[in-house]
Amino acid sequence: MLDSNGFDDDAGRTLLTRESQAYEGLRSLLLSGSVEPGTRLTEADLTRMFSVSRSTMRAVLVRLIQEGYVTSEVNRGVRTRSFSVQEAADILEARETLESALAGKAAERATEDEIRALRSTLAAMEDCRSRGDATGYSRGNRRFHQQVKEAAHQQTLARAYDTLLYPLVMRQYRNLSAPHPRTGSLEEHQAILLAIVTRNPPAAVAAMFHHVASARRALLLQAQQVHTTSAVDG
Repeated sequence: MLDSNGFDDDAGRTLLTRESQAYEGLRSLLLSGSVEPGTRLTEADLTRMFSVSRSTMRAVLVRLIQEGYVTSEVNRGVRTRSFSVQEAADILEARETLESALAGKAAERATEDEIRALRSTLAAMEDCRSRGDATGYSRGNRRFHQQVKEAAHQQTLARAYDTLLYPLVMRQYRNLSAPHPRTGSLEEHQAILLAIVTRNPPAAVAAMFHHVASARRALLLQAQQVHTTSAVDG
């Protein structure tokens, strides 16, 4: 169907839909942590993966570059993002502030259905820890934090939180040889849930801040060790 200027509206919408789908698909892939930092991304491979044209994929990559998910350098092409220790620290500190605020709002605004969902997720995490299922625990952990964000019903905070590149930082700096879940992690989640269930926003803010700060300290300790080792090796 042509608009008043003679352009095909349906074709334009289809193009935008394909670009949006490719953007969401590639963004999700990057956030999943399955692509190592510094990996080169080629337009040819990506167009085949997402079944879009090169021009569409180029637009997707430009958007992801602007948002900080990938970088582009002369003679090096587009690569997945890597972070200095200071950049990682800044992102993790921002996460503490935003996610603590979301937890406080969840204590005010969570529905009974949302609280039941949080209870169910935490029960599954407890079961995973007892069985030594680290993968299942990690999956539950991500679900729990997502549910807290949704239960906050605060879109401005949620949008700001969604711009953080925390999963990419985790992918780069997490110590895969360390015990998982981290000691105290489950108990910290229990404290967050208790504060939400009892409708205690200050306690929810404090519990979430303690939880995220503990995770940050564990990550940065590993980051510093990597940095020190690299310096010695060099």
